[in-house]
Order: sequence, then C-alpha cells, then structure tokens
Amino acid sequence: MSYARQHLEEAKRVIDAIDADAVEAVVDILHDVRERGGRLFFLGVGGSAGNCSHAVNDFRKSAGFEAYAPTDNVSELTARTNDDGWASVFVEWLRGSRLRREDAVFVLSVGGGNLEKNVSPNLVRALQLARQVEASIVGVVGRDGGYTKQVANACVVIPTVNDANISPHALAFQAVIWHLLVSHPRLKKVETKWESIAR
Repeated sequence: MSYARQHLEEAKRVIDAIDADAVEAVVDILHDVRERGGRLFFLGVGGSAGNCSHAVNDFRKSAGFEAYAPTDNVSELTARTNDDGWASVFVEWLRGSRLRREDAVFVLSVGGGNLEKNVSPNLVRALQLARQVEASIVGVVGRDGGYTKQVANACVVIPTVNDANISPHALAFQAVIWHLLVSHPRLKKVETKWESIAR
C-alpha cells in the first residue's frame, strides 16, 4: 500500500471513531455562549494557532460570534513572550480582554496541554483562569486530550489511529470539526458564498 493510500485509510478510521455526541455537546455550549452575548476566544500554538485564525473568521462570519485569537496579534504575542515568558502569554492576554463568565475559551491543540511534561503550559494557565472566572471551555484536541479534556465543559478528542501520525490527523481534523460546527443548524447564521451561488 502506498503512503498516500495508508494516510487516507487512517483518515477514514479517524472519522468513524469521532464521538458525534461530543461534537453535539460542543454545539450546545457554543449556542448558549452566543445566546448570552459571550465572546469566543480561540487558543492554540503552532499549526493549531493557524487553525485558530481560520476558525475565528468562520465563527465571526458564518456563525455570528464575537471571536478572537491572541495569536493573530504578533506584536502583542511576541512582546508578552519577550517580556514575561511564553507560559503566560495567553492568560495575560485573556486578563487584558477581561475574560468573564459569559465567554468561552475554545482550545485547538494536538496534546491539550500538560504542565508535568511542560507541553503547552500557556494553554494550561489560560484554562486555569477560565475556570476561575467560570467561563465555558471547549476543545478539539488529539492524543488523550491533556489538560483541556480534563477541565472542558465539552471536548472532542481526535482518535489516534497511528502513533506516527498523531499531529497530522489532529491538525487536519480540527478543521473538519470547526467547519462542522459553523455549518451546524444550531450555530450557522449566514449562508456561505458558494452554497448560495450554486442555487
């Protein structure tokens, strides 16, 4: 079997193993956040940061959320990293944004954060603040879900079907899940361009 075929076969297995009930639970949380006028803050690093930027666009434009990602402001992100350290960049940004109970933090991450292993400590510290102010927490994560899975109100874990391809599948399926969310009848507000033209 070619690698291309193997990778696509793994992707099929991932789709078959995704917990649809967990996705619906995220929909319920997000619907409630929007209804109460809460904001949506996307947190992720590396490839997940790029996904956060794309997701912010979709949630704002298609689903009518007030949504933001700290990684979209490179000047603030790098200033905070330089002056205060990487571990505090998200928590301090959320403090500056006056994170409150009505809001939600949406984590996109391969591992979900783990302080013991010093993996994405910035996610962990941000989620600790979210818990303190009683903001909602949702996530789309890989592996065992890490700290995000432990504390989230609702979380989709992208199943591992091949230990050699954890990151590629987790990152790819973050996009599948957030596009599902903004297309969901309970969240979608605006018809997307190509769907409206096709008619």
